[in-house]
Amino acid sequence: MTRLRGLAIGAGYFSHFHYDAWQRLEDAEIAAIGDLDAAKAGQAAEQFGVKRWGADLERLADEVSPDFVDIITPPSTHLALVRWAAQRGLPILCQKPLAPTLDEATEIVQTARRSGVRLMIHENFRFQPWYREIKHLLADGVIGSRLHSLAFRSRMGDGWGEEAYLDRQPYFRSMPRMLVYENGVHFIDVFRFLAGDVTSVFAVLRQLNPVIVGEDAAVVVFRFARGTVGIWDANRYNECHDADPRYTFGEMLVEADGGSIRLSLDGRIAVQPLGESERKHSYEHVRRGFSGDCVFFALRHFIDCLRTGEAFETDGKDYLKTLAVQEAVYESSARGAVVRI
Repeated sequence: MTRLRGLAIGAGYFSHFHYDAWQRLEDAEIAAIGDLDAAKAGQAAEQFGVKRWGADLERLADEVSPDFVDIITPPSTHLALVRWAAQRGLPILCQKPLAPTLDEATEIVQTARRSGVRLMIHENFRFQPWYREIKHLLADGVIGSRLHSLAFRSRMGDGWGEEAYLDRQPYFRSMPRMLVYENGVHFIDVFRFLAGDVTSVFAVLRQLNPVIVGEDAAVVVFRFARGTVGIWDANRYNECHDADPRYTFGEMLVEADGGSIRLSLDGRIAVQPLGESERKHSYEHVRRGFSGDCVFFALRHFIDCLRTGEAFETDGKDYLKTLAVQEAVYESSARGAVVRI
């Protein structure tokens, strides 16, 4: 099988999870790494065995003739890079947050559509193995056929004190929208993946640490078209009791008319049918890469769909639905009211 060749753009913190995962895909490879900082691109290329690198995307694209582009840069750069890739007719994988605003995100999606190029947003949380397994359990009717509720609780513990976020992602401190925009959007997408379309939200957003600009705590109630109710309760200030809060990012309870499913901080899943004792559910998950190796699984999905022509789960059209819910969360908190979607 011919290996598909990619041009990756970006050499920052999270890009290394991409490059590690690309190395493990047998039918795809990164042929060149581009970054505005050529030295950073060179360092990443050396670390991950990529032969071509630099700051000149035109030169790199001409040299390697890529089959796709992987955009791993800040949100403010995405529209220009998508326009560039679309002009070359290249399929695009683009990191989230997709854009600084919903209007700009919509323009990104429309740019790809008008150019006839395929676009997948790298929304990797739904590819975490525990959510894929919970989805299978729900589809198999293990806890019934009518989903009652989803509840997720997250306490990251990396956002308290005068030096909050400085060690990993210091730009968090100055973001006017922080928790929901950067982290909560993952769970909006996961909730949609498990429960379907959201019809309304009610949100209370707060700032617990005064050294930052945006919100770092949220309680959001979702209503879904099928009657399910979801609750996302998160803050980055207080701590959880697990040594690795970034593995699952929190705990989930799923309830249906036939029982419940519980996800623990260490990735364990337990199933409790009504009237029975809780039992451990065995499935495969590993502490490799990022959060259950979800970057690898997201990349695997991207390449598989490029080969088969099947729709990406997080294509532009679908992801705009997730972003519409995100906007409704901020509007609800500002107005102190339920916002319908």
